[in-house]
Amino acid sequence: MNFRNFIASLAVLGSLAAPAFADDELYTKQFGGKPGMAKITHEMMVGVLADPRIKDFFAKTDIERLEFLLAEQFCELVGGPCKYSGRDMKTVHRGEKINTAHFNFLAEHLQVAMENNGVPTWAQNKLIAKLAPMHRDVTEPR
Repeated sequence: MNFRNFIASLAVLGSLAAPAFADDELYTKQFGGKPGMAKITHEMMVGVLADPRIKDFFAKTDIERLEFLLAEQFCELVGGPCKYSGRDMKTVHRGEKINTAHFNFLAEHLQVAMENNGVPTWAQNKLIAKLAPMHRDVTEPR
C-alpha cells in the first residue's frame, strides 16, 4: 500500500470510528486540552531526539520552541483554543531533504505518544488525517 492510500484509509477509518457527537470541544478533550497536547508533543520529541533515523534533522533546532509550536499547531488542528503562530510548513522544511520515510518516522513517534497518553484511536486517526496533507509541503520529491 502506498503512502497516499494509507493516509486515505486512516482518514476514512477515523471518520467512521468517531462518534457522531464528536464536536471540537469533545475532540480537544481527548488530547487533554492544551496541557495534554504539550505533554504529548514533549513525549513525541523525546522519542524523535532518540531516534537515529531522524534526530540529526533537529541538531540545530531550539527544541523548546519547536515543542511549543507543534503543540500549538496540533491544538489548533483538533479544534482547541490555539492559533498556530509558526511559519508555513513549506518554508520551514525547504532544503532539509526530508523524505517520506523521515515523515513517517516522526508520525510513528506522535502515534506512540498519543497512545501512551490515552488518546482514543479515533481521535488519533483524525489528527493524523489532518496532518497527512502536510506531507507534500514537508518532504522533497525524489
